[in-house]
Amino acid sequence: MPSVLGLLEAREKRVREEIARLREEAERVQAALSEAEGALQRLVDARATVAEVLAEPSSAAAEPVRGAMAGSPVPHRIEGMAASVLAPDYQRIVSVLESEAGREGMRCQQLAVALGLQVVPAKVEGLRSKAKRLVERGWALQVRPGVFTALAVPAG
Repeated sequence: MPSVLGLLEAREKRVREEIARLREEAERVQAALSEAEGALQRLVDARATVAEVLAEPSSAAAEPVRGAMAGSPVPHRIEGMAASVLAPDYQRIVSVLESEAGREGMRCQQLAVALGLQVVPAKVEGLRSKAKRLVERGWALQVRPGVFTALAVPAG
């Protein structure tokens, strides 16, 4: 028959192991709780920022774009608007079309060569799409089907 002291020692060992397991679990729960609280705070901050931005007068939101970002849409050209408002890819296209080589008009294959791109269908079609967008928004002219040039700058 086991001794009373032996039974108590075995029970004490099990309780100590249970306490250690619960402490480990508490640490994991605390870490998860901290992470969830951080996520909640970021959401609260984001909501407050959006509410603040939406509360601004609409005239502040309608200010013209000062710089260009890659992938930004092409704005409709307004008299006096500089090409610097265009995304960098579009600025390069306008620059080539305004150069001596582009004065008579350029096909998209020629434009690809001038821009240092490979003359492969994917690149050429991408340029064609961008050139057409520049025409639609008033930044370039399509003088013949598939031939693009810069806008004529009046002498003055």
